Amino acid sequence: MTYALTNGKIYTCNSTDEVIESGTIIIRHGKIEKILPNSDQIPTDVEVIDVQGKCIVPGFVNSHTHEGIFDGTVGEMGVDGNEASFPTTPMLRVIDAINIEGPAFKESAKGGVTTINTGPGSANVIGGQFALVKTYAKSNQVEDYILKAPSAMKAALGENCKFNFTPNRAKTRMGIAAIFRKAFVEAQTYGRKWEEYSKKKHDAEEKNELDKIPSCPDLDNDKELLLKVLKREIPIHIHCHQHNDIVTAIRLAEEFNLDLMIVHGTEGHKIADFIASKNIPVSVGPSLVGFHKSELRHITFDTPSILHKAGVMISIQSDMVPRPLYFQLLPCMAVKYGLPVVTALRAVTIDAAKMCGVGDRIGSIEEGKDADLVVWSAHPVKNFYAENLLTMVDGNIAYRKE
Repeated sequence: MTYALTNGKIYTCNSTDEVIESGTIIIRHGKIEKILPNSDQIPTDVEVIDVQGKCIVPGFVNSHTHEGIFDGTVGEMGVDGNEASFPTTPMLRVIDAINIEGPAFKESAKGGVTTINTGPGSANVIGGQFALVKTYAKSNQVEDYILKAPSAMKAALGENCKFNFTPNRAKTRMGIAAIFRKAFVEAQTYGRKWEEYSKKKHDAEEKNELDKIPSCPDLDNDKELLLKVLKREIPIHIHCHQHNDIVTAIRLAEEFNLDLMIVHGTEGHKIADFIASKNIPVSVGPSLVGFHKSELRHITFDTPSILHKAGVMISIQSDMVPRPLYFQLLPCMAVKYGLPVVTALRAVTIDAAKMCGVGDRIGSIEEGKDADLVVWSAHPVKNFYAENLLTMVDGNIAYRKE
């Protein structure tokens, strides 16, 4: 379908945070074809949706969650968040577990969330591959939802790994870091073996001495994936709450020159200047949970504001709290605790998209980008009472308030 959203106040979230007071967005083939300053030049072959007096914002981007693989509505059989067989499981792919028919997808669209970065939980030191998926498509095939896979390699430090029930689990934070290092050192050694083999094979073929081609090393899927992380082809997202775990995550990333995003960063406000000096982005949240773990004893919605003021690039994520239907609450609460409205909106749109490596596709209202758009009755971050009236994902209507 081809649509024109017209007469709406457009919050573009572009490089200048341009706001168009009463503009029109032309949507064709799933993309934003044209942005007009008024309704005077609407093509005749489009379905016009008049949103007079309403706000149009980019679809929310949830930069870290486990939606789609933790479906408690069907009991234990719907819970696929952690593979507890081994402490490191980089071969795991979230797309092998996502259930499109679970409640998370319908609720996300209704809550204004059009893209989620979802993947394995944090029980494993290295948990597996995340994927960026849209929250609506016209089929039940996960491939039709994928924006980017893998989007990240998940790793974790702290309490969750200490109390995971794998036979070889680490008992201390030192043990967790040691398991992480061991996995990447072994991947480096594996990579050197393949480089040596490739060189000898090439030299033998150049000299036509085929009998001198050495035996091919065994393939190892885990190490192949960690090599991609070492080459910065796949970023690493490390779960950490306490300030000392955040510092350890940065230390590990520097040791192996990894492309790091801090996930949660619950005590990031304690070391905001240090994080800023390292130029490491932080996906903050979930800030609504209670004190069920000791790592959360200093949890506060002040964290996004303090990190932002220090110069840290932030996004705001839900993990699994609250339900996707109420995702809007998170940036609203961050604003209540001092985060500027513009920054809070960017933290769930373009900045979240950039941190996940897809800022060229989603996160802002610009010509050529995916038509992931939400029409709200009022500014959704400034006004908690704003209602979602329409969600579009890839130019398709994913939700419409009756």
